[in-house]
Amino acid sequence: MSDAAQPTAAEVRAAAEAVKTALDRHLAAVERRSGEDDPAVYQAFNELAAAAEVYDELLYDRYDEVTPFEIPGADETPPYTGPEEPNALSVLIRRDYAVAEPQRLMAHARRIEAADDDAAVGADVAGTVHGALGILFGEFEADEIASRHKEFGLEEGDSTLWVTAADEAAEPGEWLEAPFDQVDAERVVCRFDVSAVFDDEFDDDDDDDVVPEPTEGFDTDLDTDLDTDVDEETDDEPDGEPERLRADR
Repeated sequence: MSDAAQPTAAEVRAAAEAVKTALDRHLAAVERRSGEDDPAVYQAFNELAAAAEVYDELLYDRYDEVTPFEIPGADETPPYTGPEEPNALSVLIRRDYAVAEPQRLMAHARRIEAADDDAAVGADVAGTVHGALGILFGEFEADEIASRHKEFGLEEGDSTLWVTAADEAAEPGEWLEAPFDQVDAERVVCRFDVSAVFDDEFDDDDDDDVVPEPTEGFDTDLDTDLDTDVDEETDDEPDGEPERLRADR
């Protein structure tokens, strides 16, 4: 970067002072908050996020340094403008998984398939990953799969949950073809995100200082009937680090 493109030291200092002012205003708004969805708190949050972003950029451009904090999503979620007392709501959920153990997944699907009297004779739908996934998600509720994902050979990834307000409930079937296309971001009451990226800044320190405790193995009643080609898991295999939860108002 050329010297002409760099901000001055005074500009960086002014941006730092703006962050301090925004931080004081945010704390004052929180202390005076009138409820969970106080618009003054939301506005102060956005102002603090914007000031921090400007300071971070100027600090990097001038000194090649970054700040140790991050406020994600500040520009992505606009202020709530929905009804004060919603008569209906929609809950939008996305959970990502990686198929970590395909053989375990297909073994569970074969058990379900074998117990289904209506299954087509000789059709080994569970013999493919996509077929096994169809059987698994057809048999269990999404929340149960989320709580038992390791048992099914899945590895949990990012997830998000949005609660949106509505004036009245949607007509049955009207949104099923495109469930996320009609989301009004300004009617989002609250949002909760879980992501491994929120753990990145802690990984280096935690790896040296934390020794994970052993966890119990899978439920024996479920594992004894699995196909023999599924790798056995030991009782002393540690779980991964817990993911942190971030909530955006």
